[in-house]
Amino acid sequence: MDSKQLVAELKTKLGEANFTFTFDEKHDKLRLDHKKIGKGMDIFLPEIVTKYKTKKHQAIEEVVYTIEQTFLAMEREEEQGFGGLASVYPIIRSTSFPKKSNDGHAFVMTSHTAETRIYYALDLGTTYRLIDESMLPKLSVTEEQIREAARFSVKKLPTSVKRDEVSGNIYYFLNQNDGYDASRILNESFLKEMESQIEGEMTVSVPHQDVLIIGDIRNEVGYDVLAQMTMHFFTVGAVPITSLSFVYENGHLEPIFILAKNKVKKEQDEK
Repeated sequence: MDSKQLVAELKTKLGEANFTFTFDEKHDKLRLDHKKIGKGMDIFLPEIVTKYKTKKHQAIEEVVYTIEQTFLAMEREEEQGFGGLASVYPIIRSTSFPKKSNDGHAFVMTSHTAETRIYYALDLGTTYRLIDESMLPKLSVTEEQIREAARFSVKKLPTSVKRDEVSGNIYYFLNQNDGYDASRILNESFLKEMESQIEGEMTVSVPHQDVLIIGDIRNEVGYDVLAQMTMHFFTVGAVPITSLSFVYENGHLEPIFILAKNKVKKEQDEK
């Protein structure tokens, strides 16, 4: 499937009664505008085409569902306004993720790691809306109040994990499919609780939005398995974040590739 075929498929699935489709062939993206509410979104087609190669029509169904739920949320927002701070949650995204909304408003953000950044969202049930600066007056809150509410909300999310063992290494998977799985990386008490169970080196991975992987790495094979695992999740995830994993120690996250370089440098200095 190429981009033109994908656009045709989306037109069939979504229908043209409610939407205006504008295909930008030069930049390989689709502009989708909702006729009723006068708002729209840009859809970058190469990402979906790539997912189609592995997930086939499931990739199409996922993007259609996301589009429909996003516009439903926009309609509710127009009719009912915004909810309160209890509905605010933190969202982890890659540092390459846009810093502004389609309307040009800067998102409320916080630095996290060299690979990741924290955004904030209003939970709308089946989807959520990223909070930008234009929404703060409507919510009657400050950026700091948004951040504080999100820190509180993420601690309330369930943290049950599934355990798997490969070549003597233990991997724990958190996959609640609530849209905030990767956000659990911000729950410091949860990370410390997991750290108390770890016998080897503790790693934390957020390859895409809907999974968080904690590794108990006890031998060199463990790192190879982790690298393959995170790359796979990063490739198939609906919202990829980073294929890099982090070592967690004393409340700090360090990308593994940086540690490897530091280790080499240390060994060279010792020689």
